[in-house]
Amino acid sequence: MAKKEKISIGNEGIYDAKKLGAPKMVVLGFQHMFAMFGATVTVPLLTGLDISTTLLFAGLGTLLFHCLTKFKVPAFLGSSFAFIGGYLAVAPLQDGRGNKEMLPYACLGVACAGLLYLVLAGIIKLVGINKVMKLFPPVVTGPIIMAIGLGLAPSAIANCSQNWWLAIIALVLIVAFNIFGKGMVKIVPILLGIIITYIVAAIVGNGFGVESFAIDFSGVKDAAWIGFPIEWSSTVFGGVRNSSAAVSAIIAIVPIAIATMMEHIGDVSAISATCNKNYIKDPGLHRTLLGDGFATILASLFGAPANTTYGENTGVLALSKVYDPRVIRIAAYFAVVFSICPKFAAVIESIPVAVVGGISFVLYGMISAVGVRNVVEAKVDFSKSRNTIIAAIILVLALGSNGITIPVGSTTISISALATASVVGIILNVILPGNDYVFKMDNNKKEEAAESKAE
Repeated sequence: MAKKEKISIGNEGIYDAKKLGAPKMVVLGFQHMFAMFGATVTVPLLTGLDISTTLLFAGLGTLLFHCLTKFKVPAFLGSSFAFIGGYLAVAPLQDGRGNKEMLPYACLGVACAGLLYLVLAGIIKLVGINKVMKLFPPVVTGPIIMAIGLGLAPSAIANCSQNWWLAIIALVLIVAFNIFGKGMVKIVPILLGIIITYIVAAIVGNGFGVESFAIDFSGVKDAAWIGFPIEWSSTVFGGVRNSSAAVSAIIAIVPIAIATMMEHIGDVSAISATCNKNYIKDPGLHRTLLGDGFATILASLFGAPANTTYGENTGVLALSKVYDPRVIRIAAYFAVVFSICPKFAAVIESIPVAVVGGISFVLYGMISAVGVRNVVEAKVDFSKSRNTIIAAIILVLALGSNGITIPVGSTTISISALATASVVGIILNVILPGNDYVFKMDNNKKEEAAESKAE
């Protein structure tokens, strides 16, 4: 009889989650869905897009991404915040509500922006990854990854400030389960933190009448169990009729893709560093760009926000140490299923903001820590002035500026601070002397060890 392999849960990377068993994989997938849910539904809340449609295409977009990346990259694609300015420029809110008439035009602009991903993927395939990645050495991508996490930090604090007691309870539970928990408890601290804190809020707020803890269940009560997630008039096919408005929307939104592509490279670098596997090499950056681009195009055409690889789920990977892409696909299946259940969406929306803040407190910090790790493991030499200057300028621009606003006719194009910092960092890396970075296609020892364990 073969000896059963002993798995050290939460202490070493797990690349084949089937060893944990189907029930545990389902719970892990559910945790990933919870991690992405808060941020994913925030974009439609801010722009007026439909939440159910957003969930549907987050799930479908993730599955499409996995197909195009040979089912190798453990990434979840949720709503992109980078395009919010573009949506609001083309379809400004009316009395705080979404502009249903103009949103399809904004979605058309985002779909065209997704085409730029395909162009960059083609360039990488044509000229080779080595030449392209010379523009994105760790001295550039490391600080960008740090900035992604640190840039999200204020939102975590703002959410926590809604009720610090709830936020602290969620934070303490996550840390306690992850550090002191054993077995399955150790790798689902986020899911347990949400559930327990939610119950505490309901008991204290709704049971004992402490108003600051109370949960509003009215939306849950009123929501239907089953609903179709796509409204034809909100799609590009059913809502775009004015050609001049369409052209204006495209001009206003497409340039934002320059920023999001830089963020994509940073995110893939972060996932690679987290999992100790070179996903830029295999399946290749051109494939991850294709997956992200096609997912964004598909989602936008049907009235959902642009898709992007999600840092929240990268944080879950770092926390759980379960790196099997199958777990992410389970989360995608959940998103698709629950997109046709408005009542479930209402339950998730009823989670107190402070609880989301407590969770984000950990996850956003984990992203920044991965950026630090990226720089350290690449042995970036900060005794060189060029490296120090590049990193310093990227961090200050990303965290201290408001980005760039460019007037175009009657509208303006807003380039986010992170995008501005990314572009400036790339330019500095090219023009400053001493760029001796060589992208290594060979796996390092950690990657070889990871692959042997997976086999």
